[in-house]
Amino acid sequence: MKGTSKAGQGGGILRIDFPGFSGEKSLRKVSWNQWFKIFDQRKLAFLHQKSRGKQGRFNKLISRGK
Repeated sequence: MKGTSKAGQGGGILRIDFPGFSGEKSLRKVSWNQWFKIFDQRKLAFLHQKSRGKQGRFNKLISRGK
């Protein structure tokens, strides 16, 4: 997310922007390599809701612990 990066930490808050739910005003595109680098550095896990329909987009990045 734009404006959420702290000096020396690289990257800000990670988000996934789904088609039709544009975050162009609040999000900055990064490469998948950069996204996963930050994801791994912060020891995150991807939590998502299984859905039977196309509308199930609930997801959250959570800590994997130490």
